[in-house]
Amino acid sequence: MISKREYKEYQSHTIKYLERAKIALSKKEKASIEVADFGLARLDEIGLEIVVYENNARYCAKELVLLPHQTCPEHRHPAINGKSPGKQETFRCRYGEVYLYTEGQPARRPKAKVPVDKKNTFTVWKETVLKPGDQYTIPPNILHWFQGGKNGAIVSEFSSTSTDESDFFTDPEIQRATKID
Repeated sequence: MISKREYKEYQSHTIKYLERAKIALSKKEKASIEVADFGLARLDEIGLEIVVYENNARYCAKELVLLPHQTCPEHRHPAINGKSPGKQETFRCRYGEVYLYTEGQPARRPKAKVPVDKKNTFTVWKETVLKPGDQYTIPPNILHWFQGGKNGAIVSEFSSTSTDESDFFTDPEIQRATKID
């Protein structure tokens, strides 16, 4: 659980990052920035700030903002009720550098600074480094996690419909919805 003050503080940091990258937001979008702490209250190391432009029955468009070395924990987007194969998403780096880890041959020397993880919930280590203009598509139901580089990162996400409540996180303690004190 995080405080309302922390939530507003992280929203403010997010707006500054987006302005630095020359990504304009409406007043309504600024007010709706989601600060995701994944129920761990460790935002400096595990968290993500999200601007949702559109999420409908056909597609989703978002900005994902990662502060320096902030990590979105390992998860996958499984099939949903036999109607959808799960979310497929394309990440396009707009600012900074993002370290993306997926299933496959592990990197010998990963660039990410892995958060303290006593439960071994970071299990995939094929590394893809995205810099501004680079993009990568993650198929449905593939384990992945990602982290902002030393200057943070902004990633535009283009995907099929986002149903965050159906995401599967490797760490069973993770709660997708942020609780504000």
